[in-house]
Amino acid sequence: MQPWPDNAFLQGYYEPLTAECTAPDLVIEGEIPADLNGTFYRNGPNPQLPPKNEYHFFTGDGMVHAFTFNNGRVSHMNRWARTERFKIEQRTGQSLFSGMNPLETPPQYLDFVLNDKEGVANTSIIYHGDRLLLLEEGHLPFEMNPDTLESCGAWNFYGKLNTTMSAHPKVDPVSGDLLFHAYMATGPFSDDLGLYRVDAAGFMQEAHVFKAPYAAMVHDFVVTENYILFPVMPITGDMGRAMEGKPPFAWQPEMPTQVGVMPRAGTPDDIRWIEGDACYVFHFMNGHDHNGVITLEACHFDSPPLFPMTDGTPTPPNVHPSLARWTIDLNAANPRVNMAYLADHGAEFPVIDPRFAMREYSHGWYTSSDRTIPARIPGSDVVYNAIVHFNVKTGQADTYAFESGYVAEPMFVPRSAAAAEGDGYVLCCVYEITTNTSALCVFDAQNIAAGPIGRAHVSHRVPVSFHGTWVPAKP
Repeated sequence: MQPWPDNAFLQGYYEPLTAECTAPDLVIEGEIPADLNGTFYRNGPNPQLPPKNEYHFFTGDGMVHAFTFNNGRVSHMNRWARTERFKIEQRTGQSLFSGMNPLETPPQYLDFVLNDKEGVANTSIIYHGDRLLLLEEGHLPFEMNPDTLESCGAWNFYGKLNTTMSAHPKVDPVSGDLLFHAYMATGPFSDDLGLYRVDAAGFMQEAHVFKAPYAAMVHDFVVTENYILFPVMPITGDMGRAMEGKPPFAWQPEMPTQVGVMPRAGTPDDIRWIEGDACYVFHFMNGHDHNGVITLEACHFDSPPLFPMTDGTPTPPNVHPSLARWTIDLNAANPRVNMAYLADHGAEFPVIDPRFAMREYSHGWYTSSDRTIPARIPGSDVVYNAIVHFNVKTGQADTYAFESGYVAEPMFVPRSAAAAEGDGYVLCCVYEITTNTSALCVFDAQNIAAGPIGRAHVSHRVPVSFHGTWVPAKP
């Protein structure tokens, strides 16, 4: 195999792992709570071969890491998602596909790329209806066996899903329903959105396709108790630009943010499009509504990283989002999306106590680039070295920063089904730059500043991953 190209997202913490490993009993430092039993899954990009085209972080082959907790012991294994793209490249021994621009594909594979249902399955992962599903956002979900991580292939909800599926579905903790959206739902660069509802058993109950104000990357959406919100922000997609050799996805700040607000009891015909300032949010923390006023917490960029302007020039230097509150008063004569920052430190990859999703809540956790605690990391202004517990009602922040660790998205696990909100554990995978290895760290969720109470050490690097999920052990 050729060396990895000189690309920042193929080096250091991001360097792909070239092996699938199984470690049945990790070395434990400190103590792993005996009441923490289940599996923590992580999904992220891990190309199997050095890319020939310009590599974008979002386009590597999906690889899942599974950490299983059992009475104070932890095991680990990782496996690639063996999608059709993966199998073609494995069979030919060549990197063939450009993730961001399908027109850069070799001619003999262009029809395949334009009709592929599996993609790279590299962004998120959920367990619902007794299925472990890897999510991207340009293709169908991809199923894996939750025990062996064996690839099963694309899943379409018993033939009911005929579009793409987003990487950020929402589970209603009261009904057990899974709600998810799709953008560019009917084809590359289309201005169609999709909305779907799947019941707790995994059967689709609703499916809608409707028009957005313009074609854009709608990575996340928000569900509250009474509303569904579709935030269309100006990372636009344009086939014409792509055909001219310009960026197919680009930041277009002259376009305003448009948030579609739909009553959960309604249909897309009932959507009101409400305007806000141009900005970008990859991830919302949570949202709730009261008497027609909708409140959201978001990891808010004034301008986003990773995407150029429409002419190909870089976006303004603004590499970290911060936590912001969006408020929409539907009672106003002319509602608008009002945005205000809640904190002045970096905030990304937010999670909550899932029992309080879509409802009023207090506690959130996220990664941060907070530099009030020094971090001895080269290029540390563009990595997340800290984990933060933030109270959205009081504004209080509780932070722990690793001196030489890169912190992945945290995961909150309740101490028990009856525990109070925020009473439990926070898990996160941390890459240690000095040893080129990783550890799965466990925190007391209400005392992040005390540092990890236990670490399960992996003997190799766990490369950067995007999102994860927790599946409790079966009784």
